[in-house]
Amino acid sequence: MSDYKFIEFEKKWQDNWAKSNLGKCDLNSAKPKYYNLCMYPYPSGDLHMGHVRNYTIGDVITRYKKLTGHNVLSPMGWDSFGLPAENAAIKTGIHPRKFTEDRMKNMKNQIIRLGSLYDWDREVAAHSEEYYKWTQYLFIQLFNNDLAYKKDAPVNWCTSCKTVLANEQVIEGNCDRCESVVIQKNLNQWFLSISKYSEELLSGLEDIGDWPENVKLMQKNWIGKSVGAQFELEITNSNLSFEVFTTRPDTLLGMTFAVISPEHELMKNILNISSKYEDIKKYISAATSKSDFERLSITKEKTGVDTGLFVTNPLTNEEIPLWVADYVLINYGTGAIMAVPGHDQRDYDFAKKYSIEIKQVISDKDSKISIQEEPFIGKGQLINSLEFDGLDSHGEASSKIVEKLIELNIGAPKTTYRLRDWLISRQRYWGCPIPLINCKHCGLVAEKVENLPVKLPEIEDYLNTDGSPLSKSETFVNVDCPICELPAKRETDTMDTFVDSSWYFMRYLDSTNTEMPFNAKFINDWLPVDQYIGGVEHAILHLLYSRFFVKALRDLDLVSIDEPFENLFSQGMINFGGSKMSKSKGNIVDPEGYFKSHGADALRLYILFMAPPTDGVEWNDGGIEGTRRFLFKLWDNLESLSTLNESKKNIDDEEKLEIVLNQTIESITSHLEKFEFNTAVSDLMKLNIQVGHYIKKNNEITTELKKELIQSICLLLNPFAPHISSEIFYENFKADITQFTWPEVNKEKTENSTYELVVQINGKKKHAIEVSTGLQQPEVEKLCFDKFELIANEFNKVIFVKDKIINFVG
Repeated sequence: MSDYKFIEFEKKWQDNWAKSNLGKCDLNSAKPKYYNLCMYPYPSGDLHMGHVRNYTIGDVITRYKKLTGHNVLSPMGWDSFGLPAENAAIKTGIHPRKFTEDRMKNMKNQIIRLGSLYDWDREVAAHSEEYYKWTQYLFIQLFNNDLAYKKDAPVNWCTSCKTVLANEQVIEGNCDRCESVVIQKNLNQWFLSISKYSEELLSGLEDIGDWPENVKLMQKNWIGKSVGAQFELEITNSNLSFEVFTTRPDTLLGMTFAVISPEHELMKNILNISSKYEDIKKYISAATSKSDFERLSITKEKTGVDTGLFVTNPLTNEEIPLWVADYVLINYGTGAIMAVPGHDQRDYDFAKKYSIEIKQVISDKDSKISIQEEPFIGKGQLINSLEFDGLDSHGEASSKIVEKLIELNIGAPKTTYRLRDWLISRQRYWGCPIPLINCKHCGLVAEKVENLPVKLPEIEDYLNTDGSPLSKSETFVNVDCPICELPAKRETDTMDTFVDSSWYFMRYLDSTNTEMPFNAKFINDWLPVDQYIGGVEHAILHLLYSRFFVKALRDLDLVSIDEPFENLFSQGMINFGGSKMSKSKGNIVDPEGYFKSHGADALRLYILFMAPPTDGVEWNDGGIEGTRRFLFKLWDNLESLSTLNESKKNIDDEEKLEIVLNQTIESITSHLEKFEFNTAVSDLMKLNIQVGHYIKKNNEITTELKKELIQSICLLLNPFAPHISSEIFYENFKADITQFTWPEVNKEKTENSTYELVVQINGKKKHAIEVSTGLQQPEVEKLCFDKFELIANEFNKVIFVKDKIINFVG
């Protein structure tokens, strides 16, 4: 062997893997299948260390599973439509298609240089006609089965991106991409009926495989199941009424006012009969420009306007005032609430501000709360509640009151969900065109399947204004209706890029199919994905949408699976300068320089070693030098080991080294199964130190142990640092390491026959001695008394940890 020339060797092995198509997966192989998938990236820039962490973790699993005899499918593609790529193109002044395809080429090259194995024959790109043809096809299937629809609705509008955002894309009132303020607009938009699957999406989390608990909790909270009652409130002296939902029927007799959303369908009727027309109109105008985040914020003071009208409490027949307030949203519940200020903080604050009556209907004999100073929100017994007095508030009181509502024929038990239908319309150019046509005679009509894809027109004026850029292309917009063949107009919005990413993991299995989006047999055989790897920031958006898509396609008899991903690993974010490394923020660290200065293997090891992979971590340039030194030392140690003279018989140091080797095999195997990559790398470093100690003390070794050491160390290292391990293996055995299997543990050689006993006196280390493993405390005490001339009666207590330490305390 020669010096470790990492640039030369890494290029050599990357070319070798490409030539042999090492990443290729035969779906029909008899080996046990394993679908290992990293989330595909937005090609809006170069790779950064967040990508490197994701793809290194994925490649470790791919290579480990291959070595353990699995038929591994690990494909890669590009989330190449949507805001990230378009915003980057606008920033650079390059057309989105050219910008995207240039970035894809560069990022692919960087991924290959990282040493990651992928089945590139299955590569997909969301912006390719071969892909979005089938995105449109699936959309039409959803439309034909009442799972896609269009309606007028208040929507989130990004003032900078000039497009609609889904609720999940609004973070604290700002756009999740550009962080600009989001306002409310009323627009005619496309939705997918994800809310129909609320209960299944929720219950499915109980049966899903190994998912992080925080991800499951985020999805549960977003779905937001609420169990309660829905009942009717009548507006006094009118024929108008509306429904309200409550999770606290036990407090119904404490309702002292009702609140209706500014966008409620009854608002026109209310304006017609209210004496406060001008006040209400002015308030509605101000409220509808606010984002949902502003309206629901707990830090902002709640506002409202009195309608001058009253509703009737159905159980007490009392007339109570009706208010309009923007903290009630039309898209949640019924768009109206009963307000119980005595037992709800938000209602209490509102009532205090506007001097509305506060009534207590729950009490706890031990409570010292004054209802005029703060609301009582704990458990107790009902008071001031007619025949329901004395009932437990969080027990039978609710059920008894619901029974009364049913008896009066004005209410019933009700379960609601926070999850709203998925708004997928985007007023942007760089996206999948919605394959629907507006015909004056036939209404909304889907494009014929044989005419797909509806191609994204090549236009130069793609910059977004307040309308869709596609509306500027007359040749795109004007088309004949597929049914009546009269002049009609295409939809000019494009789809949210999360539609593209909701099914890409299925297309990988049949990426060249020109007749269908995929062969259902491949999907049913290979899904759910065995291991999905990506950032926790996708917990709600992508993961929830993908789960919905699979369930919807199942109900359309296109697949026979219930979930897309069996096991999920969410790696922590890599920060730089105190915030998440992101191309949109311009705070990325490019791996390119490290490929040249330290090598891909050193970078991979540092990414894995720097912290547990679930933890967020701040990038530190200095740390990678340590993993580079480790690789160079390992290279030197194994070269020295290979040149040691042949020993005729085992010596004591060989036995110890063999035990360390088997302990390391056992430990690294366990760590890999649990994604504990940092400790696995640490084990490799410790093993290398032991090899170095052996070489310093000995000039010979048995042929069998030499072979076992070099072979096993290379195989253990291969998932983490594939280039150097492949080179060392080939130089020693003239064979390709990928044709070998993961080393097995020799259980008989994992227990040390001796260990170093640390002897302390009053907590301070005084001696260290090698003794036999398994000695009991009396034996160890006698040994210490004899060897170190200790006197037993000088000590009051002895602390003993078997096979580790003994401490004599005076």
